[in-house]
Amino acid sequence: MDSFGPERTRAGEPELSDTHDAELHAQVDRAVAAWPVGEAVVAWFPLGVGPGDGGRPGPVCVAGSAETTFAWASVTKLVTALAVLVAVEEGTTALDEPAGPPGSTVRHLLAHASGLGPEPGPPVCAPGKRRVYSNAGFVDLGDHIAERSGIPVAEYLREAVLEPLGMHGVRIDDPPAGLAAAGLSGNLDDLVRLAQEWAAPTVISTATRDEAIRVQWPELGGIVPGFGRFDPCPWGLGPEIRGGKHPHWTGATNAPTTFGHFGSSGSFLWVDRAAGLAAVGLADRPFGPWAGRAWPELAGMLVAGLAPVSGQV
Repeated sequence: MDSFGPERTRAGEPELSDTHDAELHAQVDRAVAAWPVGEAVVAWFPLGVGPGDGGRPGPVCVAGSAETTFAWASVTKLVTALAVLVAVEEGTTALDEPAGPPGSTVRHLLAHASGLGPEPGPPVCAPGKRRVYSNAGFVDLGDHIAERSGIPVAEYLREAVLEPLGMHGVRIDDPPAGLAAAGLSGNLDDLVRLAQEWAAPTVISTATRDEAIRVQWPELGGIVPGFGRFDPCPWGLGPEIRGGKHPHWTGATNAPTTFGHFGSSGSFLWVDRAAGLAAVGLADRPFGPWAGRAWPELAGMLVAGLAPVSGQV
């Protein structure tokens, strides 16, 4: 992962390419410093678009201290989803293999369409009928991969994703929501590496990543926690897809194809291929109304500041 490790620039340092970049850094620094939290850090980077860069993300820019470890909560699901997709490519499982409640498959579980409720318990509907955001479904995914591979889920996450991506600072816990659903903590470097992988995959093929960011069961409505019900409520194989949702934790100017996840701990990760950029953030205050205001405002700054220099779709 050395060649994929984040190259960082910081506000006010001479390696910034021009005055416009310095102004954007300063604007983001001021915005993050004003968040009503004890500590927060964000990073953003342009996506590679030319044949000379192999599509790899560009330099990473940071606002805040990058060394602190924060809980990721449900952003963990993006790691679990990658691990499941690695298992699919290895032939350990298959997307349309039965998993979860009767009639459900691995694909249903990844796309929050299995019919399981948010927490452990009996199904609340039949598979493929509603988009029900489900920690329980991701716990089932972890159990399924452990059963099929013969490797405990924590070990599988580490071997399939964390070690290959150089995410050496990630800590694996076992919270009430379940390890595979919400059990990781890490620093900014780790989260940037995860975003870079979703932007330009290395542990899975581009074709598999593209399937993961394609809307599954596009007709389904459902609830995005903290933001309300949407009809439809687009979701991929792990990542949430912005679609036409409003209000939303990404920005009003992010493209409908923007994908990612946020966590109740105050974490987020999104990739906007149309605007040609990605961003991540961590904070020590749980998600709440403050994040519903601050994160979209930040996304708007970044799209306005970086979109003119790129444009991958």
